Amino acid sequence: MENYYFYEMEEKYLDEVLQIYMHYVLNTTATFHSRQLTKAEMRKIVFFSNKKYRTFVICEKNKVCGYVLLTQHKKREAYDATAEVTIYLKHDFIGKGIGSMAIQHIEDYAKKDNFHVLVATICGQNENSIRLFEKNGYVKCAHYKEVGQKFGQMLDVVAYQKVIS
Repeated sequence: MENYYFYEMEEKYLDEVLQIYMHYVLNTTATFHSRQLTKAEMRKIVFFSNKKYRTFVICEKNKVCGYVLLTQHKKREAYDATAEVTIYLKHDFIGKGIGSMAIQHIEDYAKKDNFHVLVATICGQNENSIRLFEKNGYVKCAHYKEVGQKFGQMLDVVAYQKVIS
């Protein structure tokens, strides 16, 4: 796994990150966006004014293979020690252990910034993500029935959490 590197998100990665995300938007229920996003819209998803929150691009040598985000969980002070973690990988990089590496990387970053809990919000159909987070010590803490709609289906959302400090 030493061939994989994490780089802080920069403008130069935006096109590739948008392409990765659009695969999930247009072909899966992993995200509840359902239309093509512009670069400006994607920029708002991966860049943050608060330096506590970050996006890291995952690269194999010089090739972008995915990204991981640490984002604000809720916009109230009581949640300041909680963040949400999200991972998207190019389809041909799934199942190679990169997701677990991404979780470890973002947890290490979150610990340095004094986060206490990380939450992953996942479509109930997304068995790969559920298994990934469970394998990395996250426990199911919520199940919302039929709260999203995409591709003519009503979709459940599950939340997983891990206390990291």
